[in-house]
Amino acid sequence: MFRIPNCRSLLLAGLLLIAPAAQAVQTILVFGDSLSAGYGIRQDAAWPVLLAKRLQQKRLDYSVVNASISGETTSGGRTRIDAALARYSPQVVIIALGANDGLRGLPVEQLRDNLTAIVTSAQKKNAQVLLVGQRIPPNYGSYARQFHLVFGEVAKTRKTALVDFLLEGVATEPHLFQSDNLHPTAEAQPLLLNNVWRGLAPLLK
Repeated sequence: MFRIPNCRSLLLAGLLLIAPAAQAVQTILVFGDSLSAGYGIRQDAAWPVLLAKRLQQKRLDYSVVNASISGETTSGGRTRIDAALARYSPQVVIIALGANDGLRGLPVEQLRDNLTAIVTSAQKKNAQVLLVGQRIPPNYGSYARQFHLVFGEVAKTRKTALVDFLLEGVATEPHLFQSDNLHPTAEAQPLLLNNVWRGLAPLLK
């Protein structure tokens, strides 16, 4: 005999269908160096933590994993990107590497190859990519210009979103840097977040 389920049964069935979707939080992977790792400041003040708070305020269903390592170069990032992708299965990857390559004067060809490899690895896992550009001081001469151009070239070739410069609005303000004149203060972190957000917001669903 066919029985019509009661209202309570229908409600329970509905909750079972809704629950998995409600728990399906997507992941944003921040893959950078000390500028993203919060070097020299409280960890809860670093821009990736501020990003997580903004996402929560906007009720966007994303969690943030900060896999940034102080001192990291693009070569180091290239060796660990596959493991990070496998571990976190991110929907979005923010690549903020290269500053240490530039400060060490490493070849721009190496920078280009490594960034391309990192971006490609993320794209093969169906992640959307935001590439964050870096600059180095003008006293590096023509190398400084060639270095900065690489980020735009890689973004164009690999068809990724691009932020022109992580430290836009910060680099020219000495009071926003720690005593080493390299790492931004806690007060600078909201500015870094705003720079990243301009490139990230269009990628969020």
